[in-house]
Amino acid sequence: MSYAIEFAGPVTLPVAESNQAFPVGRIYCVGRNYAEHAREMGHDPDREPPFFFMKPADAIVHNGTTIPYPQMTKDLHHEIEMVVAIGKGGSDIPVEKALQHVFGYGVGLDMTRRDLQGEAKKMGRPWEMGKAFDNSAPCTALKTVAMVGHPEKGAIWLRINGEVRQKGDLAEMIWNVPETISYLSKLITLRAGDLIMSGTPAGVGPVKPGDRLEGHVDGVGELTVTYRK
Repeated sequence: MSYAIEFAGPVTLPVAESNQAFPVGRIYCVGRNYAEHAREMGHDPDREPPFFFMKPADAIVHNGTTIPYPQMTKDLHHEIEMVVAIGKGGSDIPVEKALQHVFGYGVGLDMTRRDLQGEAKKMGRPWEMGKAFDNSAPCTALKTVAMVGHPEKGAIWLRINGEVRQKGDLAEMIWNVPETISYLSKLITLRAGDLIMSGTPAGVGPVKPGDRLEGHVDGVGELTVTYRK
């Protein structure tokens, strides 16, 4: 059977140190999962239940890419995150079994049109267009669990043009990876190929045309993208 229209095909991420590709299904992002980031966004960092929003799979941008500055925004923000790749689906997954569903990890950016998001919030409207736009999910190749284990602590940071803008530690997550997987699996049935962006530390801020972004998660990898002038 052939496609009825021209179709780019499935979105994939490379698997490090292999010739394999990881097919990306859905991208779920955890909001305000670091206390200091919650504070800088004007919210109480108490351990309330996690919440999630989504990005389309084709928002993925591969490591090392130069991308256009997004449309309809004058306030693009960076949010560096550790990405969790799901290798085995399931629903209502117990916390103690959640890591059995992980294929591997990557470094990602949740790029945000903050002005569009903020205006939508003021109007009581969904803020999907502040988050789920073209090229809004840069991501590295994935490293398997066999390569990196399950990172629980370690530095996570972002530099713009060589200057550190965000810096934190994975241990500072309000909801850790197994807790996040378990909670999300009660809301939806997770599928192999899903990605979870696990939240960002404090220091989010603006990105300008021509900026070079370098992100890092200890043991997981380094991500570089550049915005076209």
